[in-house]
Amino acid sequence: MHRVSTTDFFTHCCKKPPGERRKARSVFLWAMAWLLVLAWPVHAQAQAPASEVSELRLERADDGVYLSATLQFALPELAVDALYKGIPMFFVAEAQVLRERWYWSDRRVATATRYLRLSYQPLTRRWRLSTSTSPISNTGLGVVLGQNFDDLRDAVLAMQRISRWKIADASEIDADVLHLVNFRFRLDMSQLPRPLQIGAVGSAGWSLVVARNQRLVPEAAR
Repeated sequence: MHRVSTTDFFTHCCKKPPGERRKARSVFLWAMAWLLVLAWPVHAQAQAPASEVSELRLERADDGVYLSATLQFALPELAVDALYKGIPMFFVAEAQVLRERWYWSDRRVATATRYLRLSYQPLTRRWRLSTSTSPISNTGLGVVLGQNFDDLRDAVLAMQRISRWKIADASEIDADVLHLVNFRFRLDMSQLPRPLQIGAVGSAGWSLVVARNQRLVPEAAR
């Protein structure tokens, strides 16, 4: 009988040296961290408050109709970035009063427009909100009211509150007729610098519009 000797063979092809294992683990952790970073804006956007007119009040007075409103919106990220670079943003609040007619289309009896300009002063690190009943130029001419703020959030809160804004004279409103008020607040992209206007066309990153309609009941129904 011949004697057969056996030899055991071991392979390390399935095992990596400690250095390579540490390197692979680092790559994995790095990739997971980037996935979390990329997923964060989506989550933040999902949690952002919806743009809406959360409250709209109409008041009849002896001299006309007054509108008060509370708006909910967040400034577009592109607009915030432009503001910090010294580019002012312009906004428009519009109100139309329509006289309802059952036999024909509603007739517009009054229109009111309010213009706002929000700017940032890098030297003083302060925000300025200007309001006017006429379009505001970059020079600030025609501004009726100007307010300064230390924080952007406070400036936005000021834009989101409209208190007793006169939108129609008493002579324009029939006391015994139902009227409809259309209100809209928007970012005026036509006032952006020309290069930004071209890039803003069709871009959701510049979109900011909130609107709401409400009936103004006749005096007898109040």
